[in-house]
Amino acid sequence: MNIYVANIPWKATEDQLKAHFSAFGEVTSAKIIMDKVTQRSRGFGFVEMADDGSARQAITSLNGADFQGKNLVVNEARPREERPNSFRSNGGGGFRKGGFNRED
Repeated sequence: MNIYVANIPWKATEDQLKAHFSAFGEVTSAKIIMDKVTQRSRGFGFVEMADDGSARQAITSLNGADFQGKNLVVNEARPREERPNSFRSNGGGGFRKGGFNRED
């Protein structure tokens, strides 16, 4: 099961997040989402657990629980929605010359 985890402290590492969830069962992966520009944590991530029962127990136990001074928000992850990319679907915001009449 894939688990969505929010309100992760910026100083937390993926290994620490994995260890926190490991108390409830086998964690197959833990990923903290990073900002593309600053390379800092965006404060949320995903934990994947091998067993659905263990994952549900982790969700129940860790939602609202303290993790390095912050209360985690833990839910079952929903499938990613396909969102239209407005820049790609309509040609994007290309450069426009203009602003005055050049026929003078």
